[in-house]
Amino acid sequence: MKILVFATNNKNKVEEIRFILQGRFSILSLKEAGIFIDIPEPHSTLEENANEKSRTIHALTSEDCFSEDTGLEVVALNGEPGVKSARYASDKPDFDNNIAKLLLNLKEKTERSARFRTIISLILDKKEYIFEGICTGKISNEISGNNGFGYDPIFIPDGSFKTFAEMTMDEKNKFSHRTKAAEKLIAFLNSYYEQAKN
Repeated sequence: MKILVFATNNKNKVEEIRFILQGRFSILSLKEAGIFIDIPEPHSTLEENANEKSRTIHALTSEDCFSEDTGLEVVALNGEPGVKSARYASDKPDFDNNIAKLLLNLKEKTERSARFRTIISLILDKKEYIFEGICTGKISNEISGNNGFGYDPIFIPDGSFKTFAEMTMDEKNKFSHRTKAAEKLIAFLNSYYEQAKN
């Protein structure tokens, strides 16, 4: 089975990606690959941050790898928190504080539209590829649900009355931005390796 290093230390993201891929590829987290670093995300776009992470791991390992960067973009806040989603409230990631700040900033807003956007950066045979997944929805007025992670307790995807945190993994993946990006990744990898056989 093809092995890909996933350039993240986030256990929730590793679990979610493995669930989406359903065993099609063997995914190694940074820890499992013997890499114990936190890769900085210094850039102003999701694409640049995703590329930064995949390039860093490829430089260290020379292995095929991928990374992802995800942002929540809220219309009434001019796209915030966006690229700063993980560190919206402070320099240290804390999603309880992030959620509290976001709900406070939207307190007087009637416009609640938002979208999650995921960028996956793949380095395969020393070439870079980008895949994007978007999920549109709205920000709820209050926290609801205990599943998922990050902003899941306050994000309701279009086509549902539940927040991501009220959904099972199967339910979430019917809407998920990360699923949409990962499906593009899977389709590309399947095609790539099929062509390599011929």
